[in-house]
Amino acid sequence: GTGGAMADVEMKDSGKEGAKEVQVPKVKADDDPDAEGEFMKISQLRFRLTNPKAKEDRKAKDWAELLSLVEKFNAVAAYEDTCKEAGKPADAALVTKMKEQNAKRLKEVEDFIADAKENEGETEVRDGLLAKAQLFARTASKETAIAAYDEAEKLPKTTSGQKLDVQFHLMRIGMFWGDIPLVDQHVKASQILIDNGGDWERRNRLKVYEATYLLSIRDFKKAANLLLDSISTFTATELYSYNQFVMYTAVCATVALDRKTIRDKVINAPEILAVVSDAPSLEMMMNSLYECKYKDLFVSLVDVVDDLHQDRYLAAHARYFLRQTRIVAYTQFLESYHTVSMESMAKTFGIGVNFLDRELSDLVASGRLSCKVDKVKGVVCSNRPDSKNALYQTTIKQGDLLLNRIQKLSRVITI
Repeated sequence: GTGGAMADVEMKDSGKEGAKEVQVPKVKADDDPDAEGEFMKISQLRFRLTNPKAKEDRKAKDWAELLSLVEKFNAVAAYEDTCKEAGKPADAALVTKMKEQNAKRLKEVEDFIADAKENEGETEVRDGLLAKAQLFARTASKETAIAAYDEAEKLPKTTSGQKLDVQFHLMRIGMFWGDIPLVDQHVKASQILIDNGGDWERRNRLKVYEATYLLSIRDFKKAANLLLDSISTFTATELYSYNQFVMYTAVCATVALDRKTIRDKVINAPEILAVVSDAPSLEMMMNSLYECKYKDLFVSLVDVVDDLHQDRYLAAHARYFLRQTRIVAYTQFLESYHTVSMESMAKTFGIGVNFLDRELSDLVASGRLSCKVDKVKGVVCSNRPDSKNALYQTTIKQGDLLLNRIQKLSRVITI
């Protein structure tokens, strides 16, 4: 909580032993992942409030929630930025009050660090620096927070576990402010630290952080595999809730994994079954695609894509997801037929024949769908790609290249 350092400073007067007992749990920056999760929610609310596709009826509720969280964490920088982006005047009295509280808290933390450097050991100094870094992460600009965490990480005798914890903080700062290159930088740094010896809990958490970064750069296949690995070990509640995690897993799996994997690891996974009923559109989308109920799939996609437009990691990829899911559905449908009438196919998907004609024409022309549209007869002819035949052609092509290179090499050697 925000009053941790205050408690520490007050405890100093009542004897060092007492101070140490209270200080260790109170000063540490990430004791409560749920509180950190609440703070991270400010970023999602800020995205929704400044999103042109935001639903007006939800905005008032989002503003109220944002204000309560901003006040709870004295998040001055995030509040001022949100007001600026949303074109709303900031509450000057609230800003002044939060700045005063932050200045008071900072002085207490600075006094505690100064005292710890003189009278305590390295652990107390580190605790103080992490408390200061957390204060900046929640109340100040991104650059100030990064500098504070760098200072904590550079302390002598910092273990690889402590360094990893700092990397997690820095990745969250990148995610909070939407700085994708910063997240990428620290994901890579964390992987090096993990390879040199990281415990399983941190290893599993890093998978979720990396998957979140991959979501934001549209690498759905890699993200899906990492998210599926984390289904039974998810502990990163400081990032988002388990329900949110399930939504990301289902979205990535739908467009990136094969039918059998989706059935075994997503649709029938007990962990997902336990919570997916909270998101009826998502459940309907997954099941209808697997059960080939394409009309239901297209209906559920409307709601799912609406939700994606409101999600700060996936909003930029909502159109891509919609197109990609339709391609998966059309491909799956056409696998069962050699030829099928346009009218029959349009009826199955619950769409108009003209829309289907335009859609298929675009997808065939861009090489995304293996079929031919015969407009005269009003049928779609499926020319299913034969994977063995394709493999054979690739082998022949690569074999020819290899023979050519060997011939060139033999000429050089002969000379």
